[in-house]
Amino acid sequence: MLISKRTFLLTGTSYFAAAGISVAASSFDEMSYPHLVQGPMLGAVTPTSALVWTRANGEYEVEIRVDTDPLFKHPFVASRQVTKSGNDFITIHFISGLKEDTDYYYRVFVNRGKDLGQWARQLPDLSFLPPFNFRTAPAAGSKVKFRTAFGSCARLQGDAIQPIWNAVSLWKPDLFFWLGDNIYADSKNPEIIAGQYRQQRAVHAMQKVSRTVPQLAIWDDHDYGRNDYDRTNPVREESLDVFKRYWANPYYGLKNTPGVFFNYTYGGVDFFFLDGRYYRDPDNQTDNQHKTMLGQDQKKWLKESLLKSTAPFKLLICGTGWSDSGAGDSDSWSSFLSERNEIFDFIRDHNIGGVVLLSGDTHYGEVNAVPWSEKGGYDFYNFVSSPLAQATSNSFLKRKPEVRIRTPYSGTTNFGVIDFDLTADVPVLTFNLVGVHGGAVLKPVMLKASELVNGVTTWDNKIST
Repeated sequence: MLISKRTFLLTGTSYFAAAGISVAASSFDEMSYPHLVQGPMLGAVTPTSALVWTRANGEYEVEIRVDTDPLFKHPFVASRQVTKSGNDFITIHFISGLKEDTDYYYRVFVNRGKDLGQWARQLPDLSFLPPFNFRTAPAAGSKVKFRTAFGSCARLQGDAIQPIWNAVSLWKPDLFFWLGDNIYADSKNPEIIAGQYRQQRAVHAMQKVSRTVPQLAIWDDHDYGRNDYDRTNPVREESLDVFKRYWANPYYGLKNTPGVFFNYTYGGVDFFFLDGRYYRDPDNQTDNQHKTMLGQDQKKWLKESLLKSTAPFKLLICGTGWSDSGAGDSDSWSSFLSERNEIFDFIRDHNIGGVVLLSGDTHYGEVNAVPWSEKGGYDFYNFVSSPLAQATSNSFLKRKPEVRIRTPYSGTTNFGVIDFDLTADVPVLTFNLVGVHGGAVLKPVMLKASELVNGVTTWDNKIST
């Protein structure tokens, strides 16, 4: 039986299995070729750089070539790394020297020019596809419009197909944020956690989004360890090591304060991604001034970063819901109201405008407000999206947050979309919740930067069913 070289490149052992041919492991090792088994996945971008995550099938040299031409006529080598078995054959490539607000195209080569046989040397991995593309961030200080999408709770065990990604692709976001429970490992075994990441990265529907849209992530309990895990997690350090290996965030925590928290600026908006697990006291601990979700160092970092920010909008992003559910829902900020209120008072007392809250976890989408205008501040809006791939829930029926701005949605899986417009005299953002079919499922919520300042009450005129 004759096998074309291209057929073998694209299918590997699957060709032989389909043909009913038995291939011994040693034979496959000799015939196998270097290639990607997951990725590429785009990570954080800046005006002059980009991160790209890959995972190969062995200890090989992974090379990324980049071009501004979609026909890939004049590519240049942007990064070259050698994978290591101790790092699960993963590489995270830092591509620098780029131009702001510019479209780039890229290909990944595995062991290019090595001893693979002349027919395989010049082919990039996934050569049958057009080059992947990304766009660098706008220049610092520029006034632009852009769109970010976000979601949480992608349970592969309950939805291996995950059609939600087709809907995400329709909305063409400039960024995508994972807000936790990105996998459901529910394990104290780091290899089980890593294995779940590998399976999630292989979801076919996600590829178009993950290869072209910058992906940034934090965790919640199911990807941190087990359900409702806190700082007592016996493998929290190992979980953090796995997380850092599988996500291409701009950085992780501080030099002497480990965690998944970081800040990120895009298009004139500041995003603060928080770690609500690594330092979290047990939920059932008495709520007082000493109880903490963030830990003292992370909280200090957040306060100092907010003071430095001059952005019209500042988004605080946490896997855990910000609203006081009023229904004994312990695994949220409801069990940490002393610390939550401390942060809100700090924002008010230092006249920090433009703060908006994002979260996931609930298995339904919602929009709530915490009416800090009643305390001399302004109203904090909490936009919630969940799940991306998981059974939806109607548990909202027993919950009573401070203010419900929209009737919660549990009809389908969903994701959040926020459109920022910084070109207007008064910057504005608009939130939509989008269902699996690609259409908005709630009436949009629009917030002006001028509404998010001390002394302004808005919640009462934002409420709509």
